Amino acid sequence: MGRNIIGGIVGYIVLFIVMFATCTTAYLVMGTDNAFAPGTYDVTTTWILVSSVFAFLAAVVGGYVAAIIGRGAGAAKILAGIILVMGLLSIVIVAVSTRSAEARIAATPNMEAFTKAQTPLWAAGLSTLIGIAGAIVGGNLRKDRRA
Repeated sequence: MGRNIIGGIVGYIVLFIVMFATCTTAYLVMGTDNAFAPGTYDVTTTWILVSSVFAFLAAVVGGYVAAIIGRGAGAAKILAGIILVMGLLSIVIVAVSTRSAEARIAATPNMEAFTKAQTPLWAAGLSTLIGIAGAIVGGNLRKDRRA
């Protein structure tokens, strides 16, 4: 059980690193105007689609790493549980946060965009479900080699 827990935690760290790297790259490639609605920090549907694809891929990688460490899909299930808890926390934060009326500048730096981005509640829920699915898929890619 200890290996599964460690696998789930390491899998989440890997997921976070992959997600950060891919979303940073996507933001730099897409540019501010394609990631946000004009003059606001509301994310666009294009950004939600792109980040959803990267979220799934990052979760697959995290699930695979978790399964390697845990020597089976059990660690990926623990990762899915971690994603569920963090996703529910994210949903609550989005639900209770107030929408900023602050106007967005033309070229918003990456870290500022990350902290000021306003995601719709449905997208936060979708991201959680995508992450759970990706972790399970990634965990199932790694077959237990113990015979």
